[in-house]
Amino acid sequence: MADSNKENLRQAALAYHEFPKPGKLEIRATKPLANGRDLARAYSPGVAEACLEILADPATASRYTARANLVAVVTNGTAVLGLGDIGALAAKPVMEGKAVLFKKFAGIDCFDIELNERDPERLADIVCALEPSFGAINLEDIKAPDCFIVERICRERMNIPVFHDDQHGTAIVVGAAATNALHVAGKSFREIKVVSTGGGAAGIACLNLLLKLGVRRENVWLCDIHGLVHEGRETDMTPQKAAFAQKTDLRTLDQVIDGADLFLGLSGPDVLTPEQVARMARRPIVFALANPEPEIMPDAARAAAPDAIIATGRSDFPNQVNNVLCFPFIFRGALDVGATEINDAMQIACVEGIAELARATTSAEAATIYKGEQLTFGADYLIPKPFDPRLSGIVSFAVAQAAMETGVATRPIEDLAAYKRNLDASVYRSALVMRPVFEAAATASRRIVFAEGEDERVLRAAQAILEETTDTPILIGRPEVITSRCERLGLQIRPERDFNIVNPESDPRYRDYWGTYHDIMKRRGVSPDLARAVMRTNSTVIGAVMVHRNEADSLICGTFGEFRWHLKHVTRCWAAKRSIPWSAVADHPRGRPALHRRHPCARPPQPRGTRRDRHRRGAPCAPLRHRAQGRALLAVAVRQPGQRFGQTRARGGRDPRRAAARFRL
Repeated sequence: MADSNKENLRQAALAYHEFPKPGKLEIRATKPLANGRDLARAYSPGVAEACLEILADPATASRYTARANLVAVVTNGTAVLGLGDIGALAAKPVMEGKAVLFKKFAGIDCFDIELNERDPERLADIVCALEPSFGAINLEDIKAPDCFIVERICRERMNIPVFHDDQHGTAIVVGAAATNALHVAGKSFREIKVVSTGGGAAGIACLNLLLKLGVRRENVWLCDIHGLVHEGRETDMTPQKAAFAQKTDLRTLDQVIDGADLFLGLSGPDVLTPEQVARMARRPIVFALANPEPEIMPDAARAAAPDAIIATGRSDFPNQVNNVLCFPFIFRGALDVGATEINDAMQIACVEGIAELARATTSAEAATIYKGEQLTFGADYLIPKPFDPRLSGIVSFAVAQAAMETGVATRPIEDLAAYKRNLDASVYRSALVMRPVFEAAATASRRIVFAEGEDERVLRAAQAILEETTDTPILIGRPEVITSRCERLGLQIRPERDFNIVNPESDPRYRDYWGTYHDIMKRRGVSPDLARAVMRTNSTVIGAVMVHRNEADSLICGTFGEFRWHLKHVTRCWAAKRSIPWSAVADHPRGRPALHRRHPCARPPQPRGTRRDRHRRGAPCAPLRHRAQGRALLAVAVRQPGQRFGQTRARGGRDPRRAAARFRL
């Protein structure tokens, strides 16, 4: 059975790369080419004008070509992750994959370049010759120590960023994870003893960055396949390893592991034993990053040291150290300011940005993608998840700012706040929907009641509202449940302190609410006893009654159930005042936010007796019937009769088609 599953996975991976078109990349034009006029501008004679402008001022290449957003991923295939020296051609699928990640996570265009060249100096010459074509170079999967030589030569001769991701990308993510692990353990870089296995490119780069973060060199013990790197050793020594040589009689990992605060593994499987973990310092930090089999399995390490803080390179365990958290965003920031290099300050800014993001409240988008996983900062959540959309806004911004502060930016950004907003909007699925609503609400304070106040999406939306607007959320739900879920989700908001609560089980306004509801519905056969029961069980009705009583300005409901069910209760409650609900569905079966403009709730009232008037009075139109079968979020605001079309109480006179709270929860 295991062999069969393995073969199925293999065939699926091959089919992914072959169909519907071979490979994972293609080139697309960004300008129209539909007629002779377009052709004359794209090529001869119009193209000569762009050439002459660049000849007169080389900096204008960023205006007239794609160079400022173009990266080359270069390899000779001598150290492909998990596969070793497989050569340039066999490494091409990996490089294509790297290019896809650049595009997916940071919107960066990328060409993969595989070179049949093993001499590091000649390889560096070829890479340097590529400078006119690209805005930055990403070196990839080049064996050590050749990678050190290639990077050094390229950085000395090229005036664009050159970044070896196997070294510095890994080091940055390890640095961020270590920063937060020490925060959890209550330790500092300057105090800790570090024991590392693996003297390759990634291992050396990680140790160098840890030194820049505050670790003392005399506290670093580097081991490789030949044992401890020590003074006087001649076997398999490089200048990079020699920089960490210890003057000692100790020779093996087993001899130096005692009292270690941080184990950094970038070597191979089963290098670290449970007995060795037990001999480490209190609250040990174990980074077993070898792939696919780590130096020690997390369950074995935790059995030996229950208080251990553990990270791996695998996605099936918490705290995956993944380079994708770093390289797209550090290049994004560097390209946007035209940086001439990626220096230490930019790398440390990247470390701090990633670490800070993990300590912040988890975004609703990330929570949706990683549903069911614990995303609260702590021992099992030291670094963000790769699909956290805030990475670009935080990390790229920090890198760009550091480049400007250190003087390596050739195109400084004048309005950094606008730059950050653009970064957020480029990746946040909800940014285009939420941002205009938040900005429009910045000068007005509304009271927004959420019917399903215990729902995770509602709690995240409430925190977003409190952080980005002056509105006041009111949540309907049990206080103890809301408090416990806020704590579990790592949200900073708390009931009563940050927002108001209506408790259906016990609230002093209960008598007033069911009385109001009975007055509204008594002509529809609702008795006092039924009104009391509804006020205990139907949170949508409670919210509608609050808006009816002017205790709230807007109602958001429908995080579960069917659209029409919620709309029916809202419409009935507001019929007494002849108020008309505006409505929007933010999560329909096709997964895209959509305001149902054909629904009468989004149109001005029609003459009585018309088909549209019947729709306005409660009959759902065809699009609504079609889409209401999926999960739907109903956001409603009140429009009183006599108001000019486009005015609502909830939006203070703004167009409800823009203002209908299309919250992406």
